[in-house]
Amino acid sequence: MKMNPKEILRDLRNYLAGQFVGATRDEAILSEVIKCLFVRNHLSDLKDYPFTDNKHTEAAKYFRRSFKEVVSNHPEFFDKDEEFLLGTEELDWTLRHIWPLKLDNHDSDVIGDAFEVFIGSTLRGQEGQFFTPRNAIRFLVDIIAPSPNETIIDPACGTGGFLSLVLLRFRKTLESSIIPRIYGIDKDSFLVRLAKIHIGLLGGNHNNIFNTDSIAVHNGLAEPNLPSEGEYDVVLTNPPFGAKITSAKPRVAMRYDLAKKWKFDHAKNMWFATDELRNQIPPQLLFLEKCVKLLRPGGRCGMVVPESLISSRQYRFVVAYLEDRTNIELVAGMPEALFKTSGKGGTHTKTCLIVFQKKIDKKPQNTPIFLAEAQWCGNDSRGRTIPKDDLGEIILNYRAHKSGNHKSSNLLGFPISPRDIEDHSLCPRRYDPIIIGSLDNLKESHDIYRFSDLIASGLLELSSGDEIGKLAYGTGAIPFIRTSDISNWEIKADPKHSVSEEIFNSLKKKQDVQENDILMVKDGTYLIGTCAIVTMYDLKMIYQSHLYKIRVLKETNLINPYLLLAILSSNIVQAQIKSKRVTHDIIDSLGSRINELMLPVPKDKMLRKTVTEMVKKVIEERIEAREMARKARDLVVHAA
Repeated sequence: MKMNPKEILRDLRNYLAGQFVGATRDEAILSEVIKCLFVRNHLSDLKDYPFTDNKHTEAAKYFRRSFKEVVSNHPEFFDKDEEFLLGTEELDWTLRHIWPLKLDNHDSDVIGDAFEVFIGSTLRGQEGQFFTPRNAIRFLVDIIAPSPNETIIDPACGTGGFLSLVLLRFRKTLESSIIPRIYGIDKDSFLVRLAKIHIGLLGGNHNNIFNTDSIAVHNGLAEPNLPSEGEYDVVLTNPPFGAKITSAKPRVAMRYDLAKKWKFDHAKNMWFATDELRNQIPPQLLFLEKCVKLLRPGGRCGMVVPESLISSRQYRFVVAYLEDRTNIELVAGMPEALFKTSGKGGTHTKTCLIVFQKKIDKKPQNTPIFLAEAQWCGNDSRGRTIPKDDLGEIILNYRAHKSGNHKSSNLLGFPISPRDIEDHSLCPRRYDPIIIGSLDNLKESHDIYRFSDLIASGLLELSSGDEIGKLAYGTGAIPFIRTSDISNWEIKADPKHSVSEEIFNSLKKKQDVQENDILMVKDGTYLIGTCAIVTMYDLKMIYQSHLYKIRVLKETNLINPYLLLAILSSNIVQAQIKSKRVTHDIIDSLGSRINELMLPVPKDKMLRKTVTEMVKKVIEERIEAREMARKARDLVVHAA
């Protein structure tokens, strides 16, 4: 079976870790592999591996001579006396295995893959660095379509993944008189060395790769050979992200508007930055602003961002900042497993690929934003590459949209007016055209009510629970209802944790649990939107903060708890719940977006009555069975 580059490199890493005498650190092993990749590139005219099995000595001598030629050709990367440290058999084995790998492959990034495999994604992840899958890089490069005469930069270049693909793109069209103006910055010196090698091997100017801090560089002053802010035509990047990472010293952070606390001016209907720094400044905030500052007016940026940065309420000011300074061209949501590299490696943080153009003037954007949500691409949850890839179809749909020929209307690409962006949220699935179309189709047979309107009219009440801390678990017999205790419209009879009467009494008045209240999961993963109804047997409980409590304040012919339970559990409402969730690192949340849910209430009075009776019967029968089971367990104990 043909292996992909990462599988080949993982096999190689496992072999060398056990066989390479004199080096146990992955950095040393990786350095030897890089030497082998240079030799393979030097001997690129040889399609097949030139030695048969058991010719270790002959092969090693040949490759050592070849490496001397490599050293002579690339004094910028190797000392003049540098040699292979690998033994005879290890050298033969390594070259034999990497022979199928090509540095100029559009579909894989061998240098980046090697770093990820040998150094380990977990180590990099502690610094917020997750190496971008090749298909995501290719997507952004294809959408941005940089040309050889443009000035291009990646301010968080890592091993040079974006820049290498740009160079490969130019190879087909580049005139010999044109020298690409491609720049890269990274504060990790080891990554910069690999990026220089990567770019140098592909014919780019490795001297344009700088080991410095992009955030601290101000108008090129720290690196005189770098163009200043506002002089780049294209920015392509996947900056580090993570709330716990220190991104800049206060004196540096003060130069960035997005590092400051923002407030909303209701009178002017606009966000503005204060003079006070945020308590925590995640690096993605500063990198986003840096990218905007790097661009000339009319310049284009394609970057990877955490979905929460452009979709959650706490970062609404970020989207407001983008809307004020850029025209947002495209936002494509990625699967959560895109950056998974193994069962434990990488991250489940949901990301988006965003493309924008820096405004030439301050006029509001009047062109549609193209949104898409990829379900398949990159890796599965165990880090294995999956064959299905939606990104190609999204690109085709985007190009059709730009040419005015786009016809389809699904999550693989649809336009939306900037005026229809709600609450400064750019999460593509929030505007799923299929859901919107389904609701429109229901308007003849149903009245569609916004959840927040039912609250405003006094029909519904919404609240959420409390957290009591792990130390409270097991202190008594009062059920503490958590998300995992909600299933199939029921609250589990035997919750995992119970608490004391004292804790219950301290929260009883505040939580005010009543019969026919509905509990809905609002935070978590796959359980969000799951509902249960409170019965007379469930009243003595405490429910956690990850649950909503929804109460029908006034039963009418229009709504009652049983009908509402069925509506909330219907496919169309559950699809809305799924589309409106926000991902925060590894947990999702519906949050205040429950207020945006559109609830379809049947116009047919008899249908409403039938559904109500059906749900009520189901609940009563299930509760009766549950309580009978409880009594049976108690009876066994009493009988003994």
